[in-house]
Amino acid sequence: MTFAGRAAIAGVGQTEFSKDSGRSELRLACEAVLAALADAGLEPRDVDGLATFTMDNNPEIEVARAIGAGPLSFFSRVHYGGGAACGVVMQAALAVAGGAADVVVCYRAMNERSQQRFGIGSIPQARVATTETAHFGWYAPFGLMTPASWVAMQAQRYLHDYGATTEDFGRVSVACRKHAATNPAAWYHGKPITLDEHQASRWIVRPLRLLDCCQESDGAVAVVVTSTERARDLRRRPVVIRAAAQGASVDQQMMTSYYRDAIGDLPEMAFVARQLYRQCGLGPQDFQTAVIYDHFTPFVLAQLEAFGFCKRGEAKDFLRDGAIELGGRLPVNTHGGQLGEAYIHGMNGIAEGVRQVRGTAVNQVKDVAHVLVTAGTGVPTSALVLGKG
Repeated sequence: MTFAGRAAIAGVGQTEFSKDSGRSELRLACEAVLAALADAGLEPRDVDGLATFTMDNNPEIEVARAIGAGPLSFFSRVHYGGGAACGVVMQAALAVAGGAADVVVCYRAMNERSQQRFGIGSIPQARVATTETAHFGWYAPFGLMTPASWVAMQAQRYLHDYGATTEDFGRVSVACRKHAATNPAAWYHGKPITLDEHQASRWIVRPLRLLDCCQESDGAVAVVVTSTERARDLRRRPVVIRAAAQGASVDQQMMTSYYRDAIGDLPEMAFVARQLYRQCGLGPQDFQTAVIYDHFTPFVLAQLEAFGFCKRGEAKDFLRDGAIELGGRLPVNTHGGQLGEAYIHGMNGIAEGVRQVRGTAVNQVKDVAHVLVTAGTGVPTSALVLGKG
């Protein structure tokens, strides 16, 4: 893994987060990219690589043309929804370390509330089924047509296997909303919730309540990746990519991996954890804070276990003493996460990880040396370890 430590994030940029941006996704993407370049002290003509999600509606060549980038020697996309978030940064780091590009910007722009709402679910209407769409036929006839319904099946099994309760899920939501409440960039700024309010929120699909589900947002986030050596000469102190990994488990499916031995766990994320720890030589005890992908609260518990912050089935106990809140053993999602700040497919979490290492976060954790950032769960996924340069 020769790329580990050889690339760094030199700049981050984002738009405001809203429910109706009033402008195109391309405009959002360009605003975030230009803001990230300005943060790094670079010009659009310095960009020779772009990386994004397959689900992004803004082709690399259109973004490049709109911002006035130079010729592109590298362009890349990663599939599997939110599982791509840290994967695109990994692709950028590989490109930089391998000499394929010098400055790669990773971006995600979406009008996910005002334009294309993932949460309502969909059934492909293709006349001829493809491998990409055929899997809907295995669960849509049984009413499992939305992300919430897919995750609920695994969440129910987690409760059964480990004796957790929906209050344990609620503690994740309470912590994220508490952090969002003091973050002016968060949609839920000034709007914390209590555990009682979580428990009173309506059912979406049992055992998931409304406040177990991430919000729907419009907005964009971008990060600039370049070599660690070059980043040291730029405007900001570099945030080094100490490790980056992707992972898909045996018998992996898209949020419906119901046929493997233990459906309440996340073996793909445990696989990613092993790769990260091997690359950087760190372990769970070496992180001062973490950004854990929180599209649905149950998967935060499973991720805490997959990364060894607690043993399997013990995340409920880890949460009950406030461990993931500011001042706790492992503050999680200090920006508010996707439950509290915005749902930008995890890219806003990467930006928060950068801010924590820089020491510029609104809810800054003391003496941060390393931050763990994870991507979407229930799907092939990815994660990063960020550290001081």
